[in-house]
Amino acid sequence: MQVLCRMHSPLQLDAELQLDGFTALLGTSGSGKTSLLKAIAGLLPSAGQPWNGLPPQRRPVGYLPQGYALFPHLMAWQNVAFGLNGPRRERRHRAVQRLQWLGLAALAERYPRQLSGGQQQRVALARAMAREPELLLLDEPTSALDAVTRDELLTELIDLIRAAGVPALTATHDPHAAALADSVALLHDGRIIQQGTPAEVFTQPVSFAAARLAGIRNLYTAQVLMRDEWEVTLSCGGLQFKAKAPVWLGTQLQVGVAIRAEAVALAGDPPTNSFDAAVVAVRSEGLQHRVTLEAGGTRIEALLSASAAMPCVGDVLNWTVSPAHVHLLSVDDAVIDRDAARLVRPPAISATYVAAHS
Repeated sequence: MQVLCRMHSPLQLDAELQLDGFTALLGTSGSGKTSLLKAIAGLLPSAGQPWNGLPPQRRPVGYLPQGYALFPHLMAWQNVAFGLNGPRRERRHRAVQRLQWLGLAALAERYPRQLSGGQQQRVALARAMAREPELLLLDEPTSALDAVTRDELLTELIDLIRAAGVPALTATHDPHAAALADSVALLHDGRIIQQGTPAEVFTQPVSFAAARLAGIRNLYTAQVLMRDEWEVTLSCGGLQFKAKAPVWLGTQLQVGVAIRAEAVALAGDPPTNSFDAAVVAVRSEGLQHRVTLEAGGTRIEALLSASAAMPCVGDVLNWTVSPAHVHLLSVDDAVIDRDAARLVRPPAISATYVAAHS
C-alpha cells in the first residue's frame, strides 16, 4: 500500500510511504510522527492518498493512540465495540470474537483498571481491528513500558498483526524497537528521508540525518587521500580508513563517514584497517561495554561484548574497522540514491501547496 500525505498545519509534512507488513516510523521526539499518523487517519487536515477527503469515520483505518485511550467506565468488550454499528447483541458478539482472537475472551467484562498493561494494549488493539481496517496505525505502543516488557509485548504485537494480514505503521523514537519491524521509515524535517529493511537503514544510511536516526554516533567529515575503482583511502583527523568506493563518489575530495560502534573491534592478526587509540572512557551496558577511544584528537566509540576483557582507561590498543563497515555519505544535505547511484537534493515543500493551505 502506498500512502502519500501533505500537511501544512500544525506543521509541514510531505511524506510518501510504502506500507507492507509491519513498518516502523522512526523519528525524534517532536518530529511529527504523531501528526503524520493522525493525518493519515483523517484526524488532522491534510491532502494525500489513498483516502483524500474522506472523514475519519469513513476511512478503513484502525488507530491505536499513545496510552491506548480506553474508556475507563466501559468494560473490555464495550471498548472494543465502541466503533461498531448494529444491534447491541451483534456488536458484543463481534467484540468478543476479537478479544478471543487475542486470548482475552475471559476478560471481556473487566474494566481497564482491572487489566494489566499488556492486557490493556491487546484490548486497544482489538478495538482498532474491530472494523476490519485496511491499515493499522499505532502511536508509540510500548513507550510507557520497561525494556523487557517492551520487547515481549512488541514481539507479540508484531506477530498478531502479521497473523491478521493487515499492514501496520507504528511511530517510535527507539531504534531498538524499529529493528524488529519488517520495514523502517525515517522521518526528518517533515519528510521520509529513507525507507527500507532494518538491515539496509541501520547499515546504509543515505545522509547524516539518517545516520543519526539510525543510532550511529561515529560520524565524521573525511578527506579523500587516494582512490581507485574499488577502494578509497580517507583521513578523518587522527584516523585513517580504507573503504569501498561507492559509484556516486565521482571526483569529490571530501565525504562523510558513518561507522557503527559495533563495527569497531580489537584488531586481530593480521589487523585490517587498523589504528592505535587510547581508551578514554569505559561504560558497562549489560551485555556490552561501550568504549570511547581517541586517536590524534579524534574520538570514536566501540561496543564490545561483555564476554571480552574490559579495557582500562589509559590503555593504548590496536583497533580495527572492516572497510565494508566504513559507510560513506555526502557531506551536505544531499542524500544518496543507491538505485540511481547518484546524489539527490530533497525538494522544498511546494510554495504553491503552502499558499493554497495557508
